[in-house]
Amino acid sequence: MLHPRGFVYLINEMGNTVTALRRDAGTGALHTFQTVPTLPAGFTQPSTGAELALHPNGRFLYASNRGHDSIAVYAIAGDGRLSLVEHVSTMGKIPRYFGFDPSGRWVLAANQDSNDIFVFRADSKTGKLTPNGQKVRIGKPVCVAFVR
Repeated sequence: MLHPRGFVYLINEMGNTVTALRRDAGTGALHTFQTVPTLPAGFTQPSTGAELALHPNGRFLYASNRGHDSIAVYAIAGDGRLSLVEHVSTMGKIPRYFGFDPSGRWVLAANQDSNDIFVFRADSKTGKLTPNGQKVRIGKPVCVAFVR
């Protein structure tokens, strides 16, 4: 995931972490400067990282956890460092993918093993996600795409 200010964020699926890297504009080299967990402290059940998404305003990064069945929300500081805002349940099992609508106001979380998609409101000031109560039943959703 490339941030507009040149930061790069990578998810380690098996390690349940997000790594932040700084890109050298002159050489193109990447330099790691932070790694953060995607799971809450003390969670010990099997889980893997899945998807990364950047809020359209560039202030928040989101990472899904399959097993913990959540989305981790991080605020992005001016230097690119991440700080945890919250973990939010995707309301289903095995969030294979999630995506923002073009306005950045809505997030759809596709839960592969519970055969549903839940809609969340994204707060552009805090980054927090709030379920709006809408659920779509659909067999094994693995991707969400918005077409204009």
